[in-house]
Amino acid sequence: MKKILDELKSADKIAIGGHERPDGDCVGSCMGLYLYLRKALPQAQVSVYLEKPADIFSCIKGIEDVKTDCSEDICHDVFIALDTASDRLGASKKYFDTAVKTINIDHHISNKNGCGNVNYVNPSASSASELVYELLDETMIDEEIARAIYMGIAHDTGIFQYSNTSPHTLEVCAKLITYGFDFSALLDRTFIEKTYLQHQILGRALLESILFMDGRCIVSAIDRKTMDFYNVTPKDMDGIVSVLRSTKGVECAIFMYQTGQQEYKVSLRSNGKVDVAAVASYFGGGGHVRAAGCTMRGTYHDCINNLSLHIDKQLAE
Repeated sequence: MKKILDELKSADKIAIGGHERPDGDCVGSCMGLYLYLRKALPQAQVSVYLEKPADIFSCIKGIEDVKTDCSEDICHDVFIALDTASDRLGASKKYFDTAVKTINIDHHISNKNGCGNVNYVNPSASSASELVYELLDETMIDEEIARAIYMGIAHDTGIFQYSNTSPHTLEVCAKLITYGFDFSALLDRTFIEKTYLQHQILGRALLESILFMDGRCIVSAIDRKTMDFYNVTPKDMDGIVSVLRSTKGVECAIFMYQTGQQEYKVSLRSNGKVDVAAVASYFGGGGHVRAAGCTMRGTYHDCINNLSLHIDKQLAE
């Protein structure tokens, strides 16, 4: 793909959208590109459509401009879908479907062919934020753009711990921190710090976790009643599955929370021997080899039994 500005010639109305329940990479890539386009194309109307980002992202410039209401009928010249295929855009998918031109920038293996008229999809990239960086003119990047993109890369690499961290990833981040923002404080604020409530629900999830498959798999689930008791939302449970994955001897971690009557949102993490993207894809989800998710129907035990069949098969191989 050319530089992003080459794809936006003559565009007056540009929309940017990311996936439902936007995480750090989704927010970082969307906001980094938003700030860049506002600077590079001052004559254009640029909008970002996302579900309301978590409060931890309030340190990112322009976050207050994010639009959560998609009830208005607008036909955009270009819609840029970031960090997702169009089927996970949520309410903003209506704008993707009616846009004159669509661009898809993603790094999920489950979206390897892309969903836009123009696609920049690279499953080997650490994050959508890294791909966005590659499409920008470096001479127009400033401190706030760099901050957003750096945050996105850091979040999707687990602060550079995950296997998707490449030499190129580190080279990009080395360039980004030269713009002078306090990257240590940024990571403390958006990745490391947890509220007391988040620590409480993490403790509950760890207390009720179960090891199975001879200790190679761990699972924990939070039902609706428990969520209501602690007054937590899905955003409060971000990161629990990664803590489960760090258990010694575990190859695959599963964390589930109830979203409806016999319905669960499932997060999967792997230490390398299980391709959790393949497992999630079987149930209509997707993601990466070591990090994926899906929504499943059935009882807690039904979900675990169905997931176990696919995980056990991979471990046996």
